[in-house]
Amino acid sequence: MAKTFKKPEALSDQATHYCPGCTHGIAHRLIAEVIDELGIRGRTVGIAPVGCAVLAYNYFTFDFQEAAHGRAPAVATGIKRVRPDLVVFTYQGDGDLASIGMGEIIHAANRGEKFTTIFINNTVYGMTGGQMAPTTLPDQRTTTSPAGRKVEEVGMPIKVAELISALVTPAFVARQAVIKPKYIVRAKKAIKKAFQYQLDGRCFSLVELINTCPTNWGLTSWEAVKWAEENMLPYFPLGEYKTPE
Repeated sequence: MAKTFKKPEALSDQATHYCPGCTHGIAHRLIAEVIDELGIRGRTVGIAPVGCAVLAYNYFTFDFQEAAHGRAPAVATGIKRVRPDLVVFTYQGDGDLASIGMGEIIHAANRGEKFTTIFINNTVYGMTGGQMAPTTLPDQRTTTSPAGRKVEEVGMPIKVAELISALVTPAFVARQAVIKPKYIVRAKKAIKKAFQYQLDGRCFSLVELINTCPTNWGLTSWEAVKWAEENMLPYFPLGEYKTPE
């Protein structure tokens, strides 16, 4: 029997506002598929960030809460502690999570809060004009580093998965990519594992996803995929960095 592919129930019919070639939509699809497969749509709450995904609540068919810039982990902590029966996740970009929200995510992970974070890494501030982010690669040009990121002035790009996995508190931390089918398959498995750890009440979980930003990178969609694979993956290696075991 042929397998039928259809839109997940957890995904709305609304067209997204994302730029052509942006892979936020792929990440949304994977999350929705996992939520459907786990049968948790009726008790899932997402936390939208300040950034390109600020309107994420329009693209899913379950409850969403907006958070102030970088404060999604604090909001998720409050919801999960008050309603531990709910499945709670934050969806954050590298500017939201790794810059203004770095303290929030570090301490939430260190406390072992039982929610899940989906972290989108595209090495740039997307929504606000393409500024340099904590994850911007060495010599990468942005609107605030037109000559390229100078590591002797601003330091090296932050590796969030490695940083979180260095904490002693048990957690599940992985990095995957949503730029090609072979990576997307692995990304979905990581997302599903992260949600399952939350369902089991085991630990905090974070899945970092390598994403593209053709608009702010100044590339075509295909060039952006190629650039991410050739430049981001060597610096941000894929794989599981920490498990509660």
